[in-house]
Amino acid sequence: MFKQTLHISTSPHLVKGTSVEIIMRNVVWAMLPAAAFSVYVFGWNAALVLITSTLSCVLTEHVLCRLSKKRSTVSDWSAIITGLLLGLTLPPTFPLWMTFLGGVIAISVGKFLFGGLGYNVFNPALVGRAVLQGAFPVAITTWYDGFAADRFTTINSSLFAAPFMKPMVDGVSGATPLSAFKFDGVVTDTADLAFGFVSGSAGETSAILILLGGVYLALRNFMNWRIPVSILATVFILSGIFYWIDPSKYPSPLFMLFSGGLMLGAVFMATDMVASPITKWGVILYGAIIGTLIVVIRIWGGLPEGVMYAILLGNAISPHIDRLIRYRVYGTSLKSS
Repeated sequence: MFKQTLHISTSPHLVKGTSVEIIMRNVVWAMLPAAAFSVYVFGWNAALVLITSTLSCVLTEHVLCRLSKKRSTVSDWSAIITGLLLGLTLPPTFPLWMTFLGGVIAISVGKFLFGGLGYNVFNPALVGRAVLQGAFPVAITTWYDGFAADRFTTINSSLFAAPFMKPMVDGVSGATPLSAFKFDGVVTDTADLAFGFVSGSAGETSAILILLGGVYLALRNFMNWRIPVSILATVFILSGIFYWIDPSKYPSPLFMLFSGGLMLGAVFMATDMVASPITKWGVILYGAIIGTLIVVIRIWGGLPEGVMYAILLGNAISPHIDRLIRYRVYGTSLKSS
């Protein structure tokens, strides 16, 4: 007698052997070159910030899963991605207790509060970063020049600042290329921007390595390439128009592309599969909106950088874009589908 249990389910019955864990693990691999280069530029300071943010996210996710009596989901690698992204958005001398707090907020508020992986409305790392910027504006805008001679022999004392005490930065802090241009009119060389020979957050180093990571993910079909392309194209075109109008007042398109956290945001943050649209034209519109907001904030906003706010706003309108631009079901009209 045939005793094997038959499981009846809906299609598809044949699927590609790509799981969430495989996708997330590949995203981590794609980020590692940029993270490693940031450690090379800033030394142990950047390494400790990255380690702390990653451990904070992993620990928070595990504890919250246990408290809610669910299986721990740390093995899907998503918390590691959030931790690495958060660490890459922070200054390399950011106090570790603030970094840890940012990881807790990123996972608990940005991810777990919405139901966990697959339900988050916003990119969790940017949620944590936004809260840190609102709570600690001075610490998160205190920059440290890279390639210090003692970066692998000493650790900045600001990392070990006691909670709620003012951190003291050892050495000379420098302005980021964006703030130097916005407030002082100083233009940084494009090659230095592209290869990361500038001060800023850990993720503002080597735009080239970030782009290579994005190319790897796009070739593996683990990232919708239309999102970063539409963001970067919009920034390039809009800033090019302004630069053509008055090159003495507005930065060049290449400066806008390679400065700040644009590459990191466009490649690894705006492409969040859950917080971005799903249709072809929807993601193009989504990227164009983010790119426009970045240019507007950088040129006319009170802050030198606008990538974080632009992506969070893009995440917020992503469901509306999906409702506005939908695929038509065969045999029906858009209104009926």
